[in-house]
Amino acid sequence: MFAKSRGSGTAPCDLLPDTIRKTYEIGKQSATAGPENVWRIYDGYRKKDRMEISIFLFDKRSVEKIHKPKRKDAITDILRESATRMERISHPKLLQVYKVEECADTLAFASEPVLASLSNVLAYKEQLANTLAAQSSGPMGKQNHPPASSHHRSVFIKEYELLELEIKYGLLQITEALLFLHGNCKLFHRNVCPTSIIITKRGTWKLSGFEFIERINENNLPITVQPWTKHMPKMTQPNLDYIAPEVQQKKLGSFSSDMYSLGMTICAIYNQGRPLIQANHSCSDYLKQLDALDEQVSLILPLVPIPLREAVTRLLHKDPEQRPTAQVLTMIKFFRDPFVHALQFLDVSKMKDVHQKEHFYTTTLKELLPYMPKKLWYQHIWTYLHAELQTQEVLSAVLQPMLYIVENSTQEEYDQIVFPTLKPLFTNRKSIQGTVTLLENLHLILQKTPQEYEREVLSMLYMSFENSTIQVRTAAFVAVSHVTQHLEDDAIRNVVLPKLLEAFDNNSADARVLMDVVPCILSRLEKQKIIDCILPLLCKVKLQEPEIVVRVEGKKARHLPRPTTNRALPRVRSDIYRLMLTDKKYGLSVNWMAAHAMPSLLPQTVNPALNLEQFILLLEVLQDMLNNIERQVNQRNKLTLDDLSLPSPDKYRPLRHQYSTDNVHVPAFNIPNLRIEQRKTSSAEDMARKNSIGSISTASAENMARKSSMTAMFGNWFTSASANDSNFLRVANTFTSRRLSDNTLMTPKIRIAPSCASSPGGTPGGGLPIRRHSSTGPQERRGSNINLSPPTFCSQGGRMPITSSSVPYLLSSSLNSIRGSRRPSVSSTSSQQGIGLLQQVGSSMVRQLPPICLNLNGPPPPPTHSPSLQLPGQHSH
Repeated sequence: MFAKSRGSGTAPCDLLPDTIRKTYEIGKQSATAGPENVWRIYDGYRKKDRMEISIFLFDKRSVEKIHKPKRKDAITDILRESATRMERISHPKLLQVYKVEECADTLAFASEPVLASLSNVLAYKEQLANTLAAQSSGPMGKQNHPPASSHHRSVFIKEYELLELEIKYGLLQITEALLFLHGNCKLFHRNVCPTSIIITKRGTWKLSGFEFIERINENNLPITVQPWTKHMPKMTQPNLDYIAPEVQQKKLGSFSSDMYSLGMTICAIYNQGRPLIQANHSCSDYLKQLDALDEQVSLILPLVPIPLREAVTRLLHKDPEQRPTAQVLTMIKFFRDPFVHALQFLDVSKMKDVHQKEHFYTTTLKELLPYMPKKLWYQHIWTYLHAELQTQEVLSAVLQPMLYIVENSTQEEYDQIVFPTLKPLFTNRKSIQGTVTLLENLHLILQKTPQEYEREVLSMLYMSFENSTIQVRTAAFVAVSHVTQHLEDDAIRNVVLPKLLEAFDNNSADARVLMDVVPCILSRLEKQKIIDCILPLLCKVKLQEPEIVVRVEGKKARHLPRPTTNRALPRVRSDIYRLMLTDKKYGLSVNWMAAHAMPSLLPQTVNPALNLEQFILLLEVLQDMLNNIERQVNQRNKLTLDDLSLPSPDKYRPLRHQYSTDNVHVPAFNIPNLRIEQRKTSSAEDMARKNSIGSISTASAENMARKSSMTAMFGNWFTSASANDSNFLRVANTFTSRRLSDNTLMTPKIRIAPSCASSPGGTPGGGLPIRRHSSTGPQERRGSNINLSPPTFCSQGGRMPITSSSVPYLLSSSLNSIRGSRRPSVSSTSSQQGIGLLQQVGSSMVRQLPPICLNLNGPPPPPTHSPSLQLPGQHSH
């Protein structure tokens, strides 16, 4: 998908060994590899299971045209030995080779699927650079892009762009391959170059090309090797451009020689595919360019990533002792990358246990996928995930990153790569957890699946209803709530609805999950089906958990995917009752609301488990039902809203508000004369009060009373006159910043005018008897000059004298009436009013209120709600 190949020739099937021809189906050529690109690589697959493979083919006849016949056997022997060694040595970083086969004209072997060799990719990169250089004008362009003679390079070019992450991980893989050869096998590769590095179709880099491999002794000392010479065929020698200086000059080779070759390969990758030394099969040119190697390294370093520059400098050092080993190179900062570690885990996933795989797939890989190039999703990661689908233990974990790729893939990518991989999952046997994961995310798959394949996907859903496992059946209902728009009406009526009713009856699934299905299928059911099945079902649901209550009465629903077919369900914006109230087709009649729906919902208004939002939603649905009932009643009786005295919906208020004390109006009554003795004060306070009392007029006294906001809360007015102190009132208040003894008003005295003969406990014509309140103990009597009682006329036509301390009593229905009314302290009130008040008190017509509290000092208390008490002659507000 990501690479296009340009090359010539197809697989000569008639030349292949019989075993290869019978076992594998051969396709077209895709790459070349090996010394002088002698191996031609063809695509193919195994016939019995159609497993994808690649075929490496060496045509012996191609050697006869170039070399003398006596050298033909030498080349064949080297290539045969190389293939045999790769078949024998197995490692994740080495090319995996299957059985080698040979016939009279060819030598061939099968391997894991190969995309290209690194030399094919760099050839394309070099060709592109040469094309840009040819298009550029001026001497500077020729200097920066000198034409290179490439007759020794591959004629096969792979159009493939390498990503920086691919290069980083590929170099780490080759380094680890060398670490395995050097540390475990004690083998010296001798030909580390782009033709020996294979890029598989998974995007991994594998080391191959064991034609010139040598074994190193246990002491890791250099060994004698044959330098490159023009007297031997080029196919039987390593690539001269990548040979280490000590090999060519001193005929000594070691592990450090391989590290030099790796450093030269790194430079070729970042230098538009060109190595720093281009000897063109000339030993003299090699030595000349070797002398200028340090200068070439300094020129190429700006193109190399910063974390890799120091390593490249040391790798290309002419002194083998200064070069880092493969083990040291794997630990440099350049390779410490989370994406590299993730790709590395996938390469060795077969060696990991189940728990490690589950954690990697569900956490690490899923977190890295959004930041990873899409090219690696399908080329590298998807192939490993596909292989893991066969492992039932990790199927659920593997599906999570796969579903993320499904959700974020284009339609073309899904059709060509993703869906062919997922298709067998819908019919094959799966683990319970894997089935649950697939069902819960079925809507993601159906969004991308072409309509002609929807039946294959939905067949798994229908079969899940018959599963014996509760988790699978529950996941099937979850899937229904997500994919309703993809279900046919017959499937909903004949499969989903019966299974839903059965699950409710048997209590075999979570009620919250089942309630999510109901609003999704409502619009797809007939009216009679809703009346017969759905409405009785709603009455049976136990409304205990808040989530179920909200689902029944009208929770805001999830935004379902937009419909893609004509039979798709429109977006649901509310659940069940809220949805059923929107249209008569759902069969929710006013009789059913009044007899079944509201009785089942009303008890939930006192459910302590509901939060505020849920409570408000519940009230809204109940209000909607009441509105519907009101509307139906009005229509049935042909009444208009003007003729009907029913309150509007916004006037429905709680009883505690309608009948609060703010709305209670009591008849006006008079209060008997009341005098309160003041507490003892200091001489300075007495003087100030006397001066204030003597100078304040009646009107100013009213203003002082208003400014201090004195609130009189009247206690019990006892109508019995059997005790001497029955008419005394206890007055107490707390004053801020005072001692407790200062905050208590001592024994108050109530003086009743002799004219009020009808007052209970009064003494006709006997003056003002002083009585002590029944709740106080024997204390010193303290006088008070403050008169809080309204003026009252005597029976002989006189009235109580008005002193400068007389203030109007502050009794009204609210604080606003106090501030808005302005009346003189003396009002012409008849004696009948005073008598009427006492009669009301005696007949217990006055409400019993808490003990009176007077704020004589300190800031005024906040206004409190009290019954509406009116002055004589005051108009009701």
